[in-house]
Amino acid sequence: MTTPQHQIRALHTDSTITVYQAYPPEIGRAAARDGRFPAAWKRDRMTWIKPSFLWMMYRCGWGTKEGQEHVLAVEITREGFEWALRHACLSHYDRGLHADHGAWRSRLKQAPARVQWDPERDLRLQPLPHRSLQLGLAAEAAHRYADEWIVSLTDVTPLARAVRTHVRAGEPDAARKLLPRERPWPVDDEVLAHLRPRD
Repeated sequence: MTTPQHQIRALHTDSTITVYQAYPPEIGRAAARDGRFPAAWKRDRMTWIKPSFLWMMYRCGWGTKEGQEHVLAVEITREGFEWALRHACLSHYDRGLHADHGAWRSRLKQAPARVQWDPERDLRLQPLPHRSLQLGLAAEAAHRYADEWIVSLTDVTPLARAVRTHVRAGEPDAARKLLPRERPWPVDDEVLAHLRPRD
């Protein structure tokens, strides 16, 4: 079965969804220890969350890139994630979704969240034909994320390293068994209608 071009796939329960971020030690360790972001985490900056574990591995180089050494699995409420999607704007202009460039720019400026769809990645971090959602949170959305939506924070850096070790050893089956069980995330079409490119 062909994977839809724009679909959210994630580790999720009926009430939560898990997203990933990578941070330097001073933030990653404190967040995992305390179950919340430390004071050094800036609520006035846009923060990007990613439901795809492998896309996060692509972005942070399996937790080896400077400033991204600690990979966090952040379990947040379904209500919070959906709130962000409902209030988000697509990060680029799409003539099938926006009346014109001006209308898109105005919406983007006002929106507390933004969405971009990037190629999903395989075990070797090569691009796949379908897309993975990245959700940027700013202003009210970033505050809600840090202060209201988080259910748990887990340091999954050891998992990242274990998967990478198997991939490098030419053991894809062993690597795949360790991956989070990401499934299509059930969401009403109207929640994503304004975020699925139509060009």
